[in-house]
Amino acid sequence: MIKRKQRVPLRDLSTMTAEDRATVEKNAMNGQVFNIFKVLAHHPALLKRWTPFAGHILSKQTLPFRDRELLILRIGWLNQAEYEFAQHEQIARRGGISEEDIARLKEGPKAKGWSAKEAALLQVADDLFENSVVSDATWETMSKSYSTEQLMDAVFTVGQYNLVSWALNSLGVPLDDFLPGAKK
Repeated sequence: MIKRKQRVPLRDLSTMTAEDRATVEKNAMNGQVFNIFKVLAHHPALLKRWTPFAGHILSKQTLPFRDRELLILRIGWLNQAEYEFAQHEQIARRGGISEEDIARLKEGPKAKGWSAKEAALLQVADDLFENSVVSDATWETMSKSYSTEQLMDAVFTVGQYNLVSWALNSLGVPLDDFLPGAKK
């Protein structure tokens, strides 16, 4: 992964209005506000409008957990987004995705060991990253296993996490203390 320079500092949430602080803290998990939200706290209006969509992609979409996480990890890897990859590597592991799968997805859809369905799923991320469109061949293969809603969620998952990867890389969001590779 490429190390990024931190360009936007973590926001001191105590300096925010109560309403804006509530917008940020709504995204806390187990009482912890992740660094991405401490950086995005510099733009509360953006954060307030972006989080409903991000929430759909993360927890309310039609793709199974494994498929969603493979897409997120693949686009994070392609973008060399250290923060994104570290966060979702941890989520994926907790959800049962193996170390072998995580290592293999770095190689991409042509790596040995993927089923045809999984290879096509990863190819969605590669197609969108490389050409801004899912190829006809990938779409045809995906259509054999996924509904129209799931195909749409696959495209929007890659798009959402491509956007997030760009933001994380450009803003230089530092790894949260609990993530592997974080400066202690």
